[in-house]
Amino acid sequence: MKKILYLECNSGISGDMAVGALLDLGADRQVLEKALESLGVGGYHLHFGRKVVCGLDAYDFDVHLEGHEGEDGTHGHGGGLAHGHGQEHEGHSHSHGQEHEGHGHSHGQEHEGHSHDHGQEHEGHGHSHGQEHEGHSHIHRNLQDIYEIIGRLEGDGRVKELARKIFRIVAEAESKAHGLPIEQVHFHEVGAVDSIVDIVGAAVCLDNLGVEDVVVSPLSEGHGHVHCQHGTLPVPVPATANIVSAYGLDLRFTDNDGEMVTPTGAAIAAAFKTRGSLPGRCRLVKVGMGAGNRVFQQANVLRAMLLEADEEEKPAGEENPMWVLETNLDDSTGEMLGFAMEALLEAGAADVWHTPIIMKKNRPAYQLSVLCREPERELLEEIMLTQTTTIGIRRYPVERTALEREIRQVDTRYGRVDVKVCRHKGKVFCYPEYEGVRNICKEKGVDFQSVYWEARHEAFCQVVF
Repeated sequence: MKKILYLECNSGISGDMAVGALLDLGADRQVLEKALESLGVGGYHLHFGRKVVCGLDAYDFDVHLEGHEGEDGTHGHGGGLAHGHGQEHEGHSHSHGQEHEGHGHSHGQEHEGHSHDHGQEHEGHGHSHGQEHEGHSHIHRNLQDIYEIIGRLEGDGRVKELARKIFRIVAEAESKAHGLPIEQVHFHEVGAVDSIVDIVGAAVCLDNLGVEDVVVSPLSEGHGHVHCQHGTLPVPVPATANIVSAYGLDLRFTDNDGEMVTPTGAAIAAAFKTRGSLPGRCRLVKVGMGAGNRVFQQANVLRAMLLEADEEEKPAGEENPMWVLETNLDDSTGEMLGFAMEALLEAGAADVWHTPIIMKKNRPAYQLSVLCREPERELLEEIMLTQTTTIGIRRYPVERTALEREIRQVDTRYGRVDVKVCRHKGKVFCYPEYEGVRNICKEKGVDFQSVYWEARHEAFCQVVF
């Protein structure tokens, strides 16, 4: 049986919500704490507890940064990114209430034995953002610094690779948002520590659960604005929007006021996702819920489901056979056939092709073939009957083996290109879309192969590294 993780992001996703959901699903807390201690990063302690959200019992995981409390006891943590100032949003910082009494706290190795009291109830979302504090030495880390910290992680190399991939996704998004080369993107010390814990923690927990595939639902997002040190940003914030766009994540906008999807959360979703849909049949093994901290009209939790499915189980929607529609044409013009093909593809055909044939009386002709799903079959038959000279159509069901795929946008020196990314048994294949390459070649006067191979290389680097 194959283990599949389903992240149901009806209230968005953030780093701490993701770790909380995975811990609630059964990831080993001691394994997480040991892994984080091996990084050698101090200045924080961890909160492990429970929280009731809209009547639902959820896991409450949080990172408390030591020495950065505001007057209300809040901790600025979350984004902390981008060329020395980060995405620190005011009004989204966490505060911790009396309901946490008796809950476990784990401390960064340099601060063992330190006791902490917490004031009010949590506010804000998992991606909380505070301001810089006086007396704090402003240390910034670039992506290479983060990679070196992750390199100290004890455990499976796959966890390191996944953690580096998540950080790179965030760094690329910030690089694009601020118009800087990725090597010039810096992580604030405050935000970096918090992000390191959330990102490494999520990678450790996923590996500990032994999950083989991950499906991510559409990400629910709010509206409005968030405030940062350098102005007001729209929701979704630029880094989040860049990740969603680049990695083909689906968004579902809601009436909620405020940020629901954080850059860290979006990066975790993008890096975790390995397949586009759930299996047609599966067994629900366990459900975990990670608590968010803002109050929305719906329960602010990230629900994670651990599923088991047969190894050969097909994705939902693929268990039913496809149809092939065929007809022989010896009296249709080339223009007529070309128009029919366009109409069929626009109406939802999976593929359309013409095959030269010889019909009775030795007449040269074409066989028009259409591959489609059952819901589109009747409409496509209507187009074939009205847009060609045929008086009859053959049809028969077929089965197919299809690779998991997604469309990603990559930036090349020539321009942006859509690339189809396919996966099969751990292998990755990247195929730039023809129209994007063609348009750049015509606009920039560049040869096709140069654009094609650079787009393919950039897409492969995104996926693997």
